[in-house]
Amino acid sequence: MRMNMKNKALAIILFSTAFTVSPKLLSQQSSGELNAIQTVVPFLTIAPDSRAGAMGDAGVATSPDLYSMHWNPAKFAFIDGKAGAAISYSPWLRNLVPDINIAYASGYYRLDKKQVLSTSLIYSSLGDVPFTDDFGNLERTFKPNEWSCDLGYSRLFTENLSGGIAFRFIYSNLTGGSYSGGEATKAGISFAADISSYYQKDITLFKKNALLAFGVNFSNIGSKMSYSDSQTSDFIPMNMRLGTACTVNPDNFNKITLTIDLNKLLVPTPPIYDITNPDSIIDGKDPNVAVPVAFFQSFYDAPGGFMEELREITFSFGAEYWYNDQFAIRAGYFHENETKGNRKYFTAGAGFRLRGFTVDFSYLMPIVQNHPLARTLRFSLAFDINALRNANRSRG
Repeated sequence: MRMNMKNKALAIILFSTAFTVSPKLLSQQSSGELNAIQTVVPFLTIAPDSRAGAMGDAGVATSPDLYSMHWNPAKFAFIDGKAGAAISYSPWLRNLVPDINIAYASGYYRLDKKQVLSTSLIYSSLGDVPFTDDFGNLERTFKPNEWSCDLGYSRLFTENLSGGIAFRFIYSNLTGGSYSGGEATKAGISFAADISSYYQKDITLFKKNALLAFGVNFSNIGSKMSYSDSQTSDFIPMNMRLGTACTVNPDNFNKITLTIDLNKLLVPTPPIYDITNPDSIIDGKDPNVAVPVAFFQSFYDAPGGFMEELREITFSFGAEYWYNDQFAIRAGYFHENETKGNRKYFTAGAGFRLRGFTVDFSYLMPIVQNHPLARTLRFSLAFDINALRNANRSRG
C-alpha cells in the first residue's frame, strides 16, 4: 500500500521534518551550507494564536493572556481574572494544499491569588490522503493528524516573579497503520514537559509609566518518537525560548509594547559524514544520544563550531499598540538563518476587546516568493468568564 499525495506529500514532509533535510546528504558540506536540524511533530513549534502570530511569533515575555501555555506557562500566575477560555484556528500551508488546518483551545482557572491551573489542546489535521496499491488503485482514504494535550500549574514566588510547569501528551498518526517497506507503521507517542519563569516590574521610562518583563521557557523536554517498531526514534522539538518585553503607557488611553524572543532547538545538529563511509562522522557529534545528553550537547555539537551554533538561533521581533484596552494593532518579523531553514517573514494583525471577549487575527508575509507559508491567516477568540458574567448581571 502506498500514498498518492502529490503536493500533500510535500506538506506532510514539511510537517514531519520541520523544513529539514537528511544529514546523509550533507557529506562534505562547509559551515555555510544547509544543515537544518531535524525533529518530528514540528506542529508543536507553530504559533497557535493570532496575537503572537501577528508579532513575529514572539510571546515568552509579553503580557499574560489565554495563550500563555504555548509561550510561557509561568505567565498565567499574573493573569487577571478568575477563569477564561480561548480558541484559535489557522488554515496552514494553503499554498500547497487546501485542507491542512491547525486548531487550538486553552483555558485557565485561578485557585487563589498565587496559584493557577491551566490546560490546552492543539490539533493538526493534514486533510484527506488517498492510499493506493502499487498499481494506483485506491484502497482507502485516511486523514493524518497530530495533537497534544497539556496540563499546567503556575505560581507566584514574589510580587514580581513566577514559575510554571506543564506536562504534555503528544500523539502523531501520519499513516493510519499502513505498511511501508513491508513493515506496519504505527502512531508516534511522546510525553514531555515545560519548565518556565516570568518576571515583571514597574519602571519609569521617559517619565512615563512602563512595565519591563523577562521570560524563559524550556519546552517539549521529553521522550523520542518512533513510527514503527524497527525505526530509530527521533527527537521532538525540545526548545529554549528567551525574551524580554517593555510596555509603555504614554497616557491613560494608549499602550505600546515592544518585544523580542530568541529560540534555540535543544536537539542534536546533524554532523558531517564521510561520503565514502556514511557511518563515519568527519565533524560534529553523534546525534544518536539520549534525551538528557542531547539537551546539553545541543549547545556545542554543530560541525561549524560556535558560529554555526549562533546560526541556530531564531529571532522574533514584535510590536503591539492598544487604544483604551479595546483596539490593538500589531506587527512583527521572524528571522531564521538561511542554513537552518530560511524562514523569514513579516507579520501583522489586529485585535478587538469588548464585554469580556477578545477577537484577534493575523497575517503572514514571507520575504521569499512562492513560500509555503505565504498568506497564512490565524483567527483567535478569547473569553474572560468573570467579565462576561458581570456584563450579563449589569444587563439584568
